[in-house]
Amino acid sequence: MENLVVAIEAVIPMFCLMFIGVLVHKYRLLSDVELVHLNRMVFRVFFSIMMFYNLYTTNLGTTFRPRLVLFAIGALAVVYVVTFAVVCLTEAKPRRRGAMIQAIYRSNFVLMGVPLVANIFGDDKIAVTTMMIAIVVPIYNVLGVFTLETFRGGKFNLGHILLGVLKNPMILGAIVGAAFLLLGIPVPKPILKPLAQISAATTPLALIVLGASFRLGSTQAHLPQLVACIVSRLFIVPAVVLGTAVWLGFRGIEFVTLISIFCTPCAVAGYAMAQQMDSDADLAGNCVVFTSGLSCITIFGWILFFKSIGIF
Repeated sequence: MENLVVAIEAVIPMFCLMFIGVLVHKYRLLSDVELVHLNRMVFRVFFSIMMFYNLYTTNLGTTFRPRLVLFAIGALAVVYVVTFAVVCLTEAKPRRRGAMIQAIYRSNFVLMGVPLVANIFGDDKIAVTTMMIAIVVPIYNVLGVFTLETFRGGKFNLGHILLGVLKNPMILGAIVGAAFLLLGIPVPKPILKPLAQISAATTPLALIVLGASFRLGSTQAHLPQLVACIVSRLFIVPAVVLGTAVWLGFRGIEFVTLISIFCTPCAVAGYAMAQQMDSDADLAGNCVVFTSGLSCITIFGWILFFKSIGIF
């Protein structure tokens, strides 16, 4: 019963916030234009402040886990390479290939992974997880651009992409926070307090915006591809990666951080990039919507299973 309660407490708060967003859209409390501006504010302001605050107030000696970083990077690389090969062998249309590959390897780690860990261990324990954002998000971005450019016949400019990654507000917040911490630059309490308040409000607001952004498109033209992406994203990838992590001895918050990276649904950013880079945006959008909806069941199942066998 205790394990069931932990699983429920981890999942229900996230989907309650997303449901509030659905109601915001249903009752037209925000227009599409206002929603775009709000989403931009959350990513450019709130997330950068959250990254700064979490890194500035953490103990790097206990937060930075080299073994976790290496495993996450290695697992992500294997998932990407295998997905790339399988999709190219099974899908004939280049426009769909890019959308499918992104849907399978790229998770909604930032929006749903961080609150997932916070719901289990508490907001004051998520520094290990937020530290991984600075590792995982740049990899997601580089692989995403490479994939979509490959299948639309564009030119892959690594220098331009890396410069764009460095300009990412979340990455900038992490860099500045780490610099302040390492250099011992003090932040006065009257300034640190509102930063803490904004940091606490970031994930709830982001989840509400995510719920309000959901749009369901037609699935008739790409149903087999959609099903393949859903099964891969929510079942195959978590089973393989987490099974390997258990075998290698990952436990506690490190293991739950891996759940937050590899069990969460398709990234919203994948849909936006598919729109901008001539991929199958309808397929990408449906992958986000369906995996987000079904993940309330699958994430609950993964957490309950691994909690029941004593992994965390």
